[in-house]
Amino acid sequence: MGLSTAARKMRNLFDSRVRERGLTLARARVLLLLAEQRDWNQRELADALEIEHPSVVRLLDGLEKQQLIYRAAVEGDRRAKRIELTEEAQAQVKQLQEITQAIRAELLQKIDQKSLETALTVLQEISQTVEATLADKDR
Repeated sequence: MGLSTAARKMRNLFDSRVRERGLTLARARVLLLLAEQRDWNQRELADALEIEHPSVVRLLDGLEKQQLIYRAAVEGDRRAKRIELTEEAQAQVKQLQEITQAIRAELLQKIDQKSLETALTVLQEISQTVEATLADKDR
């Protein structure tokens, strides 16, 4: 089993736990980021989530329809919108954090600390190699 298979299975597990709230991993990631740091605009969110701007717009449209976020005007820039959590979303964020912690504990319970540290080191090295390769490509 490869990284993509493990990632897909973890996403499916998370989605199954938040589906009843009308959420997905993608939408939950937006809510968790917004709770972590205030004053995001759409472009910054897209960059932080490492997705294209049109994709973040679709995510935000869905969250806005669910009344979990709202877009507020940015003073001095008519086109820019700051993304804010609603009170309902703030309550959901607490639950999302608990779900995330429970899944993490469940998935890691049988993995010894040394193996976990090795796996994290390998994943960090892969990530750094990808970033370096992309940076070289952009030059």
